[in-house]
Formats: sequence, C-alpha cells, structure tokens
Amino acid sequence: MTDTNPYTASSARAFFADATTRRWLASAGVLTLGLVVGGYLLGNGLVRAREADRSVTVRGLAERDVTADLATWSLSYSAKAGDLATAQADAEQDSEAIRAYFRELGFPAEALQPAGVNVSQYSNNGVQEVTVRQNMTLRSNDIKRAQEAARRQFDLVRRGVVLEDGSGMSYKFTGLGALKPAMIAQATKDARASAEQFAKDSGTSVGSIKSASQGYFSIAPRDGDSEGGGGGAPDSPFKRVRVVTTIDFYLR
Repeated sequence: MTDTNPYTASSARAFFADATTRRWLASAGVLTLGLVVGGYLLGNGLVRAREADRSVTVRGLAERDVTADLATWSLSYSAKAGDLATAQADAEQDSEAIRAYFRELGFPAEALQPAGVNVSQYSNNGVQEVTVRQNMTLRSNDIKRAQEAARRQFDLVRRGVVLEDGSGMSYKFTGLGALKPAMIAQATKDARASAEQFAKDSGTSVGSIKSASQGYFSIAPRDGDSEGGGGGAPDSPFKRVRVVTTIDFYLR
C-alpha cells in the first residue's frame, strides 16, 4: 500500500536538516571555544615567558685577610777561580756559611736543601776562569722565623756570602681550599644584596638564580703591589684573598 501522506517526506527532510544544522553549530561552538581558550593560554604563556626573561646580572665580592703558611727562599751564589778545584772549594765555603746561618736561627737541617749546581769555564785573554754557581732552597712553615731570617740576611754578607739577583724570600698561602665555600657564599650574598637594591629601584623583587659564574680566586699582598720576593721587591706574608662572582637573578 502506498503512503500518500504529503507531510511525511518533507517532515523527514526538515528533521535531518535541523539535525545537521545543530551538529554544525555545536562543532562551530566547540571550535570557537577552543580558539578562545587556546588564545588565552598562548597569551598567558607569552606573559609568563616575558616575565621569565626579566633578570638582572650583578657581581658579588668576598675578601679575606690571611697570613701565609709557607715560606720559601731560593738562594743563588757563585764562586770564581782560575781552576775548578779552587772554585768548588770557595762555593762549598759559602754553602757551609749559609747552613750555619740558618742553623743558628733555629731552622732544622732538612729545611735547607741543595737545588742545583752549574759550572762554566771560559778564557779571558788567555787566562782560564771557572765559575761554580750553586742554589739552595729554604722551605719552612715557620713564618716568624723566616721573617727574622730575611731581616737579618745582611749577616750572610758579613760571612762572605754574596747572593745573586733573584734571591729573595717568598711567602705563600696554601689554605685556599678551606676558605672557598664560605667565600663563595659571602660573594653570593653580596650579589643578592646588589640585585635587591636594583629590584627595589625598579619596582620588582628578586627571584631565584638564573645562572652564576664563580669567578677567579686571587691571592695578593695585603699591603703594596709587590709579591714573590726577588728583583729587589720584598714579599710580605700578609695576603688578601679575593673572589668576584657574577650572578644572574630572575626578577618577578
């Protein structure tokens, strides 16, 4: 039997058309919502990224005054004669005078050690000359005694020993490893104080460390510019340890 109801087909078509429209509108709504949320998240992410890029680079300083714990003295001297045996005997006489000098000052025998010998021969207008050059090294942790030896070194001249240029007492500080952690902490604290002042002036606050460079530790004389002895410039046992750190702080 044939369905002759004129509204059946048109009603079906209208129903399916409405359903398609509703699906399209729903999809469009979801897409729009996604674009809005995505735009918000992207914009918020860019804001956070810009905030993360805000930083300030500052330097922090830490200094400590220390006293050297190692004294070394390189003593160079020579003897000249017309033959090797005489030159050697004169050089050995100087060596004994040096050993007696440090022994009388209270240094143990092992504090003074030979550090090499050099012999040169040449002819001067047909006359042979031999030079014996010797080196001895004093090494001691007794800084006060070493200072006394350096102050009284003219006593060696009275004993007939003439030291060559480059001979001089040198003082070293060997305890840097024990100081490093505390000094780095101090330099970091100093750097943060500078960053906080900058942040205060710019209306921000200091966050965590973005990057940091420890810097180079230096040990220099506390007073004056000379170091190392020799060359006529006396060294000092009083030293200043210094480190400068470079730190990048986030600003928020």
